Amino acid sequence: MTKRPGVALVLARRATPDLSILMAEFTPRIAELRDYVGQTVTIRGWVTHVRSSGKVAFAVIRDGTGIVQAVFVKTALSPEVWDRFKELTLETSVHVSGQVKAEPRAPGGFEVAVSHLRIVGTSPIDYPIQPKEHGIDFLLDHRHFWLRSSRQRAIFSIRNEVEQAIHDFFYTRSFLRMDTPILTAAIGERSGLFSTEYFDEGNAYLAQTGQLYGEAAAAAFGKIYTFGPTFRAEKSKTRRHLTEFWMIEPEVAWNDSSDNMRLQEGFVCYLVARCLERCSKELEELERDTAPLARVKAPFHRVEYTQAVEILRGKGSAITWGEDLGAEEEALLVADYDRPLFVMNYPMGAKAFYMKENPADPRTVLCNDCLAPEGYGEIIGGSQREDDYDKLLARIRAEQLPEDAYSWYLDLRKYGTFTHAGFGLGLERTVAWICGTPHIREVIAFPRMMNRLRP
Repeated sequence: MTKRPGVALVLARRATPDLSILMAEFTPRIAELRDYVGQTVTIRGWVTHVRSSGKVAFAVIRDGTGIVQAVFVKTALSPEVWDRFKELTLETSVHVSGQVKAEPRAPGGFEVAVSHLRIVGTSPIDYPIQPKEHGIDFLLDHRHFWLRSSRQRAIFSIRNEVEQAIHDFFYTRSFLRMDTPILTAAIGERSGLFSTEYFDEGNAYLAQTGQLYGEAAAAAFGKIYTFGPTFRAEKSKTRRHLTEFWMIEPEVAWNDSSDNMRLQEGFVCYLVARCLERCSKELEELERDTAPLARVKAPFHRVEYTQAVEILRGKGSAITWGEDLGAEEEALLVADYDRPLFVMNYPMGAKAFYMKENPADPRTVLCNDCLAPEGYGEIIGGSQREDDYDKLLARIRAEQLPEDAYSWYLDLRKYGTFTHAGFGLGLERTVAWICGTPHIREVIAFPRMMNRLRP
């Protein structure tokens, strides 16, 4: 018969501290080192640079939160640790233990006086991305490594801040987040579709927008927003296009087009101010001139589409009334403004079927595009939605869309129709503008474009 441990032994075991917890207390992330000056810690990360000058050697370590310089002094180390340093190569993963010291001249402002080094994962000397210039296609082919660079870390820290700010903005204003389908039978835009067979139901499409479902949710909850991936099969290779991107789409019951633009102003101003406040180091890393961002204040400039065409033609553009604005036209327009610009009330034929007819000019619809300054162009498209059943049905038929796929959408106008409006903000375009990055392929982790499906 097995003897059970005594009460004293059980209590002793419970009182014994968990060694893994004690270790964790002394394995801070690099961003936390300011709280550990004078203490011995263990840093876990990857090597980004190594250099040696005889009896002193240095390795720069990154862990995703920052970088720190590890200092190896030959006379203070065992021969084994000193020899182990010689095995370090770019992207070797390590545990480095030593005392934390404040050192303003060191990368990150701190350094670790090394007492112990453990190599966790070796890295061959042919690591693909070396400290030299690489072409964009090469970097995209090695995107899984390119993400480790300091520039990419800065971009994705800003993207993370923008995403959190989005949720905070709507949460504090009592919006309800709704998650809408990615597979759908109804399309929301005219641009290309990715389709797939869907069991016995015919074709399904990857969602171009969550808006139509958002309208149904607005009738139930008043103020909602959706935030998710959207897909466009446009054969476009411009710096502003991806085939898969993320979009934020609020929908608000009882808002008209003017209310909608005021919400957009507040939203954009909030996102920009949040990044200026909390991402100054990242913006500095990107060498972003923040003066234009500091000028992003409400109210934004506003111009009617018809007036915009006149302005553009005066600048030498060949655009004619009825055409949508392209990137070149948008850049020409915003060149005269120091903050975002609303272009309002486009021709009906240039916009989606769900936009409300403008009672002041039935050739146009109550909508707006929000154009970012500095040549970044459209970051938001918004509109008041058509709430008249007959007019919406007529537009669906004029566009030759399948009525059965939109029967539920028409029901929203049949059973208690209501004034409502909403918009979609492209996350990648907005982050690219805030970062000052010329191409949006850098601001999404694994970009999907016409010619790129890997990695």
